[in-house]
Amino acid sequence: MVVSEMIASAALTNGHADMARRLGKPEKLPNVIQLAGCEGHWMAEGARIAEDSGADIIDINMGCPSKRVTNGYAGSALMRVPDKAQDLIEAVLAATNLPVTLKMRLGWNDESINSPDIARAAAAAGVQMITIHGRTRQQFYKGSAKWRPVRDVVEAVDVPVVVNGDIVDIKSAKEALRQSGAAAVMIGRGAQGQPWLLGQVGAALHNKPVPETPTMATRLDLMKEHYAMMMAEYGEALGVRCARKHLGWYMDILSEETQISAETRKRILTEGDAARVPALIDELFEGLMENAA
Repeated sequence: MVVSEMIASAALTNGHADMARRLGKPEKLPNVIQLAGCEGHWMAEGARIAEDSGADIIDINMGCPSKRVTNGYAGSALMRVPDKAQDLIEAVLAATNLPVTLKMRLGWNDESINSPDIARAAAAAGVQMITIHGRTRQQFYKGSAKWRPVRDVVEAVDVPVVVNGDIVDIKSAKEALRQSGAAAVMIGRGAQGQPWLLGQVGAALHNKPVPETPTMATRLDLMKEHYAMMMAEYGEALGVRCARKHLGWYMDILSEETQISAETRKRILTEGDAARVPALIDELFEGLMENAA
């Protein structure tokens, strides 16, 4: 499964165009819509809108550490107020007939590791799957994710638990599962610049042949296809800016195997004309393949 961008439930209900865009249904995968909010009313309304738009699953975000989100008692800030969190969960469950899942962290900080208690109450109310990022909110993305404490959540509930955090390859996926006892892994930042990693990890975990890492020529096509899809999704004015971080991540992964000049990287990441970027990507790969020959 791939989960949607986080959607602010109140903004969605009030007609915010960008929140509505995030409801877009993928072609082949289940449509998992992730909602965030701090009021049961808006979360319930958001769930109804998501269901009407064709969602297959509603995911509740209680893991985002962003100050912009947590200052309003949404995201991982809800872990500081478990009763309020439970009210939001029950509001969503009452508003939709779709399966509801939950994503959260171990706790707000090291002194309040309350994910097993929140998970137990959520599962009892009807949540059907729980994902745990192995950090507290106060860690943000610093330090290392702890997978072993996720086992406490696994042992607290009878629904599938997914382990998340610092899963960047097949080895770390297997170790995260071993330590946590979870039913599955979720990969986020580990797939940046290498979306094929998801298929490789999935194959390995199911004891199937692991696909080869794409060739340079295949990566060229993938990078340009991804760029074109972002232009179609966001429009060129916004898309060219949003795409820069993704193009940067692709080049980060390439830089692990070959050298990319700072000048080439800068040209691609600062080009403001959306129509020029594919040609610059072509130039990048022409140089890389010449050097490899």
